[in-house]
Amino acid sequence: MYRDTYAFTSSTLRSSRLQRELQDLRDERRALCRFPRSSQSAFGEPRTRPQLRNDAAAHDALSSGDLDKIRDIFKSKDSVNAVLETVSHELSWSAELALWSLISKPKQTSALHITAERGHTACVKHLLGHGADANASPGGATALHAACANGHVECAQLLLRIGANPNVISDEGYAPLHLCTGPQTLLCAKLLLEHGARVNMQTRDREITPLHVAAKHGLDKHVDLYLSYCAFSHKKNREGETALNAACSYAEKPEAFGRYYRVCEMLINCGSDVKTAGKKNHTPLHNACGNGHPGIVDLLLLHGACVNAKNCAGYTPMDCILQAVEDHLEHHPEQIVIALLNHGAAPVDPKTLKQCAMSPWTMEALLNTYESIPLCDSWIEAVPLDVWQKHQIFFESIIHMTNKPRCLQHLARCTLRNYLGTRCHSVITQLQIPNSFTEFLLLKFEGYLNPAGRASQRSAACDDVALCVLIVAAVEVGRNLLSRHFAGTRLSAAREHGVRGQYF
Repeated sequence: MYRDTYAFTSSTLRSSRLQRELQDLRDERRALCRFPRSSQSAFGEPRTRPQLRNDAAAHDALSSGDLDKIRDIFKSKDSVNAVLETVSHELSWSAELALWSLISKPKQTSALHITAERGHTACVKHLLGHGADANASPGGATALHAACANGHVECAQLLLRIGANPNVISDEGYAPLHLCTGPQTLLCAKLLLEHGARVNMQTRDREITPLHVAAKHGLDKHVDLYLSYCAFSHKKNREGETALNAACSYAEKPEAFGRYYRVCEMLINCGSDVKTAGKKNHTPLHNACGNGHPGIVDLLLLHGACVNAKNCAGYTPMDCILQAVEDHLEHHPEQIVIALLNHGAAPVDPKTLKQCAMSPWTMEALLNTYESIPLCDSWIEAVPLDVWQKHQIFFESIIHMTNKPRCLQHLARCTLRNYLGTRCHSVITQLQIPNSFTEFLLLKFEGYLNPAGRASQRSAACDDVALCVLIVAAVEVGRNLLSRHFAGTRLSAAREHGVRGQYF
C-alpha cells in the first residue's frame, strides 16, 4: 500500500537496508556482551557468567545514588557485576512508513557504569569494594568512559586506582581521553595522562586523536595539557586533517572565538602546518574565512597561509568569506576581505559583488581593487532599501563612477599593490610615509569612491603630489626591501614620469 503511495528512490531503499544491517549488528553485539570475552579475568581468576537482571528498584537506587538501598541490593560479587537492562529511545528509519520514528531499544549496562556516569562517588566506592569489575563493558563502554565523559574526577580516580585501563577502547572505538569534550573534563584528562593514557592514541574509525577532539571543541586548556605531554600537533586523521584544521572548522560561535584563537596559536607555535588541506581540500584558511573569524584569519596569514589556495569545488578563501558575508555581518567580514587582499588575494569577479549587498564596507574594499568601476546592473537591485538609505552617499558614488576613470591617486595605488602582490601588507607597513597614505594603500574605509580629479579626504594634498609620494615609496621598496633589479626598474619608471632625482 505505502509503496504505491510514496515514491521510493534507490537512496531511500539503500538507507533502509543499511538501517536494518546496523540494527542486526547492534543486536549481535548486545548478545555477545552478555558473556565475558574470556573465561579468565585480568588477574587470571576464572570468570563466571554475569547475571542478567531487570530490577526497577535497583535502577532507581543506582540512578539516584541511594547508598543505603544499593548496600541492600548489591552485597555480593555476582550482584555488583550483574548485567542490567535498560530501555533507550532512538530514532530509526521505517521503510514502510517512509519516515523516522522513535523506537524503544533494550540497552545493557552495569551498576558501576550507572553510578560512575552520574558521579555517585560513594556508590562507586561501595561497588568496587564488593568486587565490581572496573573494566567491564556490557554496553560497549566501561565505567571509566562514563566518568570521564561527564567530568566526574573522583569516580575516575577511584576506578584508575582499582586498576581500570586508561587506554581501553569502547565498541565505538573511543578511549576515555577521547570523551573529554568539555571544560569540566580537564581534571579527568589530566588524571588519565598521569595514569598512562596515550596522548596520541587514535580512534578506531576516523583516527582522531585527543588533540583533535580538544581543538574541535575549542578547549584551550586541554590543548595546552596535551601538548605538554608531547601530543603531535601535525598528526592527521583519516581525512587528512590536523588539529588546526579541526579548530578552524568549528570556530563558529562568537563567544568562543577567544578560546579557538588561543588553540590555533598554540598549535601553530608547536609546528602545525597552516597549509595542510583536509576534507574536500579545505585549508585552515578556508574554514576560518567560512566561519567569519578575523582573528584566526590574521593569525594564519601571518604564518604563511596560502591566500589563493583552492578547495575541491574550486573556491578560494576569498570565495568562502564572500559566501558567508550575510551570516557574519556583526563580525565585520570586511576586515577579513581586506586582510586577504593585502596578502595578495586575486581580485574577484564583479558578479560576486551581489554577495556583498548587505555589507557596503566589504563592497568598497573590493571595488577599490578595480582600476574602473564595473557595471552594477547585476547587483545593485540586491541592496536592501534600509541599507541603501543608511549608505546612500556610497551607493550613489558607485553609480556615478560606473565606467568612468578613477582618480590618479587610486590608479597609483592599484599599480603599486599589483606590483607588490603577496608582499603588499609586509612591505607597505614598513614604508617611511605618512600614516594617511599607509591607510590609503591598505584599503582603509572611506565611505565613498573618489572620482577623477578629487583627492582622498585623508590627505589635503592633490593627486599629483600623492602620485609622487607613492612613486617615491615604490622606489624605497625597491631599494630597501627587494632586489637591486627591482629598484633600478622602478627608478627608471619614476624618471620617465618626470619625477626629479632629488626624490631618490
